[in-house]
Amino acid sequence: MNAPNPTLALESEMLALGRRARAAAAKVREASAEQRTKALEAIASRLEAAAGDILAANALDVADAVKTDLAASFIDRLTLDEKRMANLVAAVRETAAFADPVGAVIADWERPNGLKFQRVRTPIGVIAVIFESRPNVAADAGALCLRAGNAAILRGGSDSARSVAAIGKALGDGLADAALPRGAIQIVPTQDRAAVGMMLAGLDGAIDVIVPRGGKSLVARVQEDARVPVFAHLEGLCHTYVHAAAKAHEAIALVVNAKMRRTGICGATETLLIDKKIAPELLPKIAAALTEKGCELRGDQAARAIVEMNAATEEDWRTEYLAPILSVRVVEGVEHAMAHIAEYGSGHTDAIVTEDAAAAEMFLNTVDSAIVLHNASTQYADGGEFGFGGEIGIATGRMHARGPVGAEQLTTFKYIVRGTGQTRP
Repeated sequence: MNAPNPTLALESEMLALGRRARAAAAKVREASAEQRTKALEAIASRLEAAAGDILAANALDVADAVKTDLAASFIDRLTLDEKRMANLVAAVRETAAFADPVGAVIADWERPNGLKFQRVRTPIGVIAVIFESRPNVAADAGALCLRAGNAAILRGGSDSARSVAAIGKALGDGLADAALPRGAIQIVPTQDRAAVGMMLAGLDGAIDVIVPRGGKSLVARVQEDARVPVFAHLEGLCHTYVHAAAKAHEAIALVVNAKMRRTGICGATETLLIDKKIAPELLPKIAAALTEKGCELRGDQAARAIVEMNAATEEDWRTEYLAPILSVRVVEGVEHAMAHIAEYGSGHTDAIVTEDAAAAEMFLNTVDSAIVLHNASTQYADGGEFGFGGEIGIATGRMHARGPVGAEQLTTFKYIVRGTGQTRP
């Protein structure tokens, strides 16, 4: 008697998961905005009620991560506590309160022949989200997909498997409470890496879009191997440029926040660019504030002539540290700063600090990143801060979604045309 083939068994399981998601997507699409809102409210209540179980599961995941000596930034992203759990629940409730985008009229017009046209938002269908470490992504992604009328297939990393499973149970229970199918938000029930390959292949047409959220290697694999569209950013190599007309106290506060508020997130500044006109006076103050917070500085020759720091290499300008390390370069002016960003940036988030309106407008209009800021921290690269009701990730591509991917960005559109018997001559 032949032994069971585990690959065939996994493939069968994943294809069945995809079929459930496709069937659920039709039900969610047909549901009213009010029913989707009730489902999100029920999910928030279920997550709140299950907080103890979720935190207990997370404690086991974190303990295992500590034993394997994973990086502090990774453990920080993995860890849930009461405050983060409360924020997770609040984010789902915020998504429930967010305007339902499905059916919204983007544009409407009438032609001389009397035909009336509307461009109307409609769900994409089935969204697959592949993520690492951050278990809260399961709740954020599931809620946002549901708000936009989609079904979601969620695959977390092995390090957060217990946490994600506990969150997934609450998500399913909330859907059931609102009479929507549990298949509308499913957790991939295996850590077998072959399941990811099957998702990238589209699960026999079940998946419409894939969103990877994790490290560079994960995102690169998804972008290279996916046979369906991908919303993603490869890395967050963010810059803060302190212009000659910056206010000193504001520049210090913004740079410290942009780098050190949370060093492990994609919106953390990785390179400081500072104008040579103010560098001799201002860079020592910025450096002192950063080193007091425990930040290592790596500078070019001009920066090291002003402040003692390690020498930056060519590789430093291309590195997303996700750690308390900042590369520093003295630049000749706004055009030099923008040239550096164009050469080394990842198109994620870049900021200018200045009181010169003309310089700010030149920077904002020229830097081709998904998010550009004036006199604000790059750590605002977050859908919740944009008022999107949370986000599923930051997209740096130029097609469809760009920047924070919220509920609105998880829709596509169709054209509705109303006539009165017109025939084309």
